[in-house]
Amino acid sequence: MSTPDPTADVFDVIVIGGGPAGEVAAQYAIAGSSRTAAIIEQERLGGECSYWACMPSKALLVPIAAATTADDLQGVEPHVGVSPTELLARRDSWVDNYDDSSQVSWATDTGIAVIRGAGLVDGDRAVRVTSATQTRLLTARHAVVVATGSVPVIPDAYAAINPWTSRDATGVTTIPESIVVIGGGVVACESATWLSALGAHVTLVSRHGLLGSFDGWVGEQVADGLRAAGVDVRTYTHTGAVSRDEVFNDAGVGVPHGGPVTVEVSGGSPITAAEILVATGRRPAPIGADPDEHDWLYAVGDASGGPALTHWGKYQGRMVGAEIAARAEGKIVAEPLIHPPVPQVVFTDPQVASVGRTAESAGDGYRSVSTDLGAVAGFALQRDNAAGTAQLVIDDERDVIVGATFVGPGVGELLHAATIAIVAEVPLTRLRHAVAAYPTASEVWLNLVEKALTPPPSDSGGRPHVTVTGRATGSPRD
Repeated sequence: MSTPDPTADVFDVIVIGGGPAGEVAAQYAIAGSSRTAAIIEQERLGGECSYWACMPSKALLVPIAAATTADDLQGVEPHVGVSPTELLARRDSWVDNYDDSSQVSWATDTGIAVIRGAGLVDGDRAVRVTSATQTRLLTARHAVVVATGSVPVIPDAYAAINPWTSRDATGVTTIPESIVVIGGGVVACESATWLSALGAHVTLVSRHGLLGSFDGWVGEQVADGLRAAGVDVRTYTHTGAVSRDEVFNDAGVGVPHGGPVTVEVSGGSPITAAEILVATGRRPAPIGADPDEHDWLYAVGDASGGPALTHWGKYQGRMVGAEIAARAEGKIVAEPLIHPPVPQVVFTDPQVASVGRTAESAGDGYRSVSTDLGAVAGFALQRDNAAGTAQLVIDDERDVIVGATFVGPGVGELLHAATIAIVAEVPLTRLRHAVAAYPTASEVWLNLVEKALTPPPSDSGGRPHVTVTGRATGSPRD
């Protein structure tokens, strides 16, 4: 493999954005060939996931979960706790102290040129790259892949006070004595978990329930868990005027952005805290062109407008990269892009793991079965006070699972079995023969499948844990 030339003006494939989705797309597009590829990145190669999202957040959350588990096991000294200094040091090690040199080495060794700057589609297979020192126009022989990620949405009411965003939360270096978290999604709930464990007094304010993309009971159980950890959770609460006496507009990441913040809220007195985190969603970064209008232009990851999840972006990157390679070699695309159900894990306590349809979103024609995870010996052994819920959504006409949700400590490890069952469309009558090891949490599958195979009563009533409705037209993924 020849050394990639970052000064070249023409490449076979140009990827704008060096996060996981873009890296994988470039890798698959040139694998086993003499094709050339370039990744354009204006910050750190590795993207949001490596430095500001997945890796630092889980580096913080896993020890907290371990401490919580240890504190709930007879035979372990109580009040294990976490050390804020050591926890932040662990975070720093997992983000390579915010140094991307190892990522650059990987790209170079793979045959991918790394070009620093901001890239924007500018004409037919053309990309304009702007850096502090120059502007270049690059051309792709085969394809351009846009993997520019997403940016946080800051409502106008908060913009003037320079609030913390998710980067400040994962990159925290000065732990605020108190903080108001605005939002009820994954970032808000996970951030509240580690900020509370680090010693901040956290007030979480959401205008709806928590984790609204899941069934309502999921958010309720997570809210209970946050409250048990000391977080002041205020759901169905609206915010009013927000003020801050002093604003530090040039503040760094994870340090105070100004003086105390006061937030007016419905149904109570104003909340005053040392800092505020606004976690009200993200939007795709602009890409300069519409991929639907050009057969040489692709969008992957957050830029595609799909689920903002690293594993989904990497899946798209693999599929897109393989398609570019096949087209470049004059082959028929062997594996067309499909849209499988996308799994997601929320690393709160309790954890949330879900894939496919939820009961509330399934529509007519599907039923759900649920069971108490605490009644499963292998799960109950994980904590002395283990509690959780598991739910499947069933398509009776096809005898398959179309959705699964688990809530409880460590349930993320149960999720891939559900994903395989859904993607492979394994019939329930076959799935019942998948023997789960005893005593493990995976035995919950026995309970769920047996319930799913129990015929519902004709009047659809009276059977606990089961909901039966009529059938809608169209496929389960409509």
